[in-house]
Amino acid sequence: MPKAELHIHLEGSVDPATLLELARRRDRLSLLPSAEPEALQQWFSFVDFPHFIQVYLTISDLLRTAEDFALIAYRCGQDMAAQGIRYREITVTPFTHIDYQRKGLSIEALLEGLQAGRTAARADFGVEMRWIFDVPRNLSFPPTGGYDPHPAERTLEYALAGRDAGVIGFGLGGNEVGAPPEPFAHAFARAHAEGLLCAPHAGETEGPASVWGAIEALRAHRIGHGVRSIEDPRLVDVLRERQIPLEVNIISNLQLHIYNRVEEHPFPQLDRMGVKVTVNSDDPPLFNTTLCTEYEVVASAFGYSHKDLMRIARNAFEVSAAPPALKAQWLAEFDAWAATHE
Repeated sequence: MPKAELHIHLEGSVDPATLLELARRRDRLSLLPSAEPEALQQWFSFVDFPHFIQVYLTISDLLRTAEDFALIAYRCGQDMAAQGIRYREITVTPFTHIDYQRKGLSIEALLEGLQAGRTAARADFGVEMRWIFDVPRNLSFPPTGGYDPHPAERTLEYALAGRDAGVIGFGLGGNEVGAPPEPFAHAFARAHAEGLLCAPHAGETEGPASVWGAIEALRAHRIGHGVRSIEDPRLVDVLRERQIPLEVNIISNLQLHIYNRVEEHPFPQLDRMGVKVTVNSDDPPLFNTTLCTEYEVVASAFGYSHKDLMRIARNAFEVSAAPPALKAQWLAEFDAWAATHE
């Protein structure tokens, strides 16, 4: 099935084989628990959130040059081709690489790498990628208290500088606990004025209040996750009435124990209530999933028919921020495919 994916983190798309390649480039295999792919795959397997952060930051630390970003973008495109994914909107966190980890990386080098990787992937695999630059929300709340606007303002500068390299959106990522959306309104107001897609994470580890903040203070076009909106019927009504899409990541939600069993997941209820839902994989190698696996879960756990899956898949193309001509082309191709696979 031709697919689009709207919620996947570039850093979280790096598989063990690519991580080994990056470590060898840097002569930094000592950062990894093993140089054996099988053992590294076991290390990748999610244990708990601190372990997830450890793996994620190790990946991030090894991304130091334009060539490194070109490699992982290209491999992301290769994965797209293998799964029938025509288009991805991929979240990248430049502030972590440039300002927080202080690796000597410039925004120019990062953008050069992203552009080279997506251009090569388009040429070799016929896939399209765009970037959403997100703010690491937790870095905006220092231990001493208060709110630091610098990460958001800096990330927005990077996003605006990256438009020619495919940046189309502005996001807000990281752990929601202790980091509500409202303080970031200043940056999202400018992102709106500049015509960027606004797609903050909300309603994952925190409840409906986080989604309300994303809608009212940040005027979100889409919500990353948003599944805990189900806890507030009035919020569900607003999402339906305004047709604000949710970027749902089922396996991620289970691995992070947002829900303990797939039967508890509100995806089918939100869909039945008229909320525009999409299926995504978040950090696929780290959660041992793929976009195809996510669709398989929707079918097997929720009893969705082939026709239901096609409807959900079409949602992702519809609500993407792809250029209008490309979106129209993909929708026409999807409808032609669907007509022969009913």
